Amino acid sequence: MVSIQHPELQRFCVSQYTPELVDELLAFLEQRGTFRFPTLPNGLFSAALTSGDEFDYTGYHHIWVRDNIHIAHAHFIIGKPEIAVTTARTLLDWFGRQEPRFEIIIDNWSEAHEPMRRPHIRFQGATLTDSIEKWSHAQNDALGYFLWLYCKLIRAGEVKWDATAARVLPLFPLFWRAIKYWEDEDSGHWEETRKVEASSIGVAVAGLTEFREVLLSLGSEAPIVPAGQTVLEVVEEILAEGRKALDTILPSECVQDDPMKRRRYDSALLFLIYPTEAVTGDMANQIVADVTGNLMGEFGIRRYLGDSYWCADYKTALAPELRTSDFSDNLASRDKLLKPGLEAQWCIFDPIISIHHGMNYQRSGDAKELDKQILHLHRSLGQLTGPYTPFGPFLCPESYYCENGKYVPNDVTPLLWTQANLRLALEYLKRSVQM
Repeated sequence: MVSIQHPELQRFCVSQYTPELVDELLAFLEQRGTFRFPTLPNGLFSAALTSGDEFDYTGYHHIWVRDNIHIAHAHFIIGKPEIAVTTARTLLDWFGRQEPRFEIIIDNWSEAHEPMRRPHIRFQGATLTDSIEKWSHAQNDALGYFLWLYCKLIRAGEVKWDATAARVLPLFPLFWRAIKYWEDEDSGHWEETRKVEASSIGVAVAGLTEFREVLLSLGSEAPIVPAGQTVLEVVEEILAEGRKALDTILPSECVQDDPMKRRRYDSALLFLIYPTEAVTGDMANQIVADVTGNLMGEFGIRRYLGDSYWCADYKTALAPELRTSDFSDNLASRDKLLKPGLEAQWCIFDPIISIHHGMNYQRSGDAKELDKQILHLHRSLGQLTGPYTPFGPFLCPESYYCENGKYVPNDVTPLLWTQANLRLALEYLKRSVQM
């Protein structure tokens, strides 16, 4: 059974699709504003479209590198590369402005222990300036996502290897070598307690893998770093370390002895399957089985067991200014609010699982994979807001959380990352039914 929040979507939840029906569904959602992606003049996307004084506390008007890469990549895949290119070029400009932060840590790795001294992954988009509040900028996955997409765009011929790229992109492997990213404790996708986590290492591996291909294509034109070593040699050296770490940690997220860090199941691992494809084959299938078997709920999928962000009655328990603040140094205070089994159920994951099964189906022709692709697409459609929510209908929430005993969309509605993932899921469904 799939929970459908808006009854008008029920007619689109069928067991068999045609390309025409997928197109009809896409047009239906487009007309209702589900896939509205407004941008700043420089091509960057705010994380969410929440508006009004009562939602200002979320801080989701900021620019997150991670969200922007997921949104830009979705546009690249659906045939709008110009949008992805504009976003990526502006982020290249941003990281160029972060060059002093990279260089300080490259020269003295101990500076990386203070997250505010690392390259910033959350900032003011309109002015490309730092946000003043303390934030958990120790996020190797966010850096990895940028390197991954920018290099994909270079390889696709959408952007050129120019003087700016030659100056900025080598900073990433040099930075990661300095901090030993394969054993670095970062705050990762969820911006929480720092630990050595496979989801961060894996995205860095994906970025390095793409960068390696770019450097190989440049040949003798590839840049040289101090001491005469080529950037390619640095990339290959630390790429091997990252892959070795993944072999040790996966299919877990973290295997450190500290029980506050050790984590067997985490939905962030799904992003190593798609979009980065850092993990494939049996390991990818294992991760999906772990997530669906241990984290999936009626309304969405938990980030991890024991997640207190938007836990039950979150708005009653926390004042607005505390709900989305930086808990990376003090997660225990928020965890006290959690009622067992009532973690928020997120909406960014079902589309990714649908895509995974769709890719399996497109490779194998196994009808069971197509059935699973459709199931998780239905779950994704079911998560769109119903007719009576305060945000409006047909929108993509960040998550559903339990308020007064009932699961409702949280205040971060719509979340552009969710929109991007749903749009991709529909793209991959169309590819499957065209076979």
